[in-house]
Amino acid sequence: MKKPELLVTPTCLEDIKPLIDAGATAFIIGEETFGLRLAGEFDRTAVQKTVELSHEHGVKVYIAVNAIFHNDLLPKLPEYINFLHEIGVDSIVFGDPAVLMNVREVAPSMKLHWNTETTATNWYTANYWGRKGAKRAVLAREINMDSIIEIKEQAEVEIEVQVHGMTCMFQSKRTLIGNYMEFQGKDLKVEGRSKDRTLFLHDPERDSKYPIWEDANGTHIMSPKDICIIDELEDMIDAGVDSFKIDGILKSSDYIVKVTSLYREAIDLYVEDPDKYSELKDDFVEKIKAIQPPNRDLDTGFFFKESVY
Repeated sequence: MKKPELLVTPTCLEDIKPLIDAGATAFIIGEETFGLRLAGEFDRTAVQKTVELSHEHGVKVYIAVNAIFHNDLLPKLPEYINFLHEIGVDSIVFGDPAVLMNVREVAPSMKLHWNTETTATNWYTANYWGRKGAKRAVLAREINMDSIIEIKEQAEVEIEVQVHGMTCMFQSKRTLIGNYMEFQGKDLKVEGRSKDRTLFLHDPERDSKYPIWEDANGTHIMSPKDICIIDELEDMIDAGVDSFKIDGILKSSDYIVKVTSLYREAIDLYVEDPDKYSELKDDFVEKIKAIQPPNRDLDTGFFFKESVY
């Protein structure tokens, strides 16, 4: 039985070695200019050091180049892609065909992971991008377990699934909070120039709080709960899903390390002793609940819901 890759989003360079020790086998990092909703900002020096340290331990490094690209950013792409190629990153994560076309011209041997976050909902589309050059499809968070298994059975590319952490519910390229506060005549310094992550949209009817922030990529509204399916990994491991992702956005380094260690233990246990995993799966959930931030409940996302579009 094949073990899936355990892909983690670190917050900083100092996270890398502890996460390797905790069992991570791949990282996704990047910088805000080119990547969306990163757990931390990695400038070029940090990217290069992450690649060097990770490769020493046989761990892969993927770079997020999945921003929404407008014309003004396109001239910066070739040089950035060439830099990533020269330092030996393992893959570029993209959503915009502009990235794919630039990679073909600048670094044709570079591997690509297709990730639009929302439109990878069927195996035909995954295979379409595979035939265009992508080696992996990152599935949408809004599809259920049956759809994931069916896509994996028919896919000609690797399949990546998020198994833990918050998800994005809405993005606008506009700075909506800053625009609103300016209209109200109030001073709120979050107009695309702030890393403030302390703002929430409150839904009193459902008693839910949605993290919201602005950066150079616009406004982001996140889910009120964290996905956690550490006790429901069997079907995807059996189906051969290639990569399980833990998203560490808005989490502390200590939390990400502990969650990574628990998922490492759960994956290894299922592969080695499925019956023992079945006995202990509830314990894994309880251990994660014990370290959850008080304002972040857990749920299973769309894994066991009928997808409605």
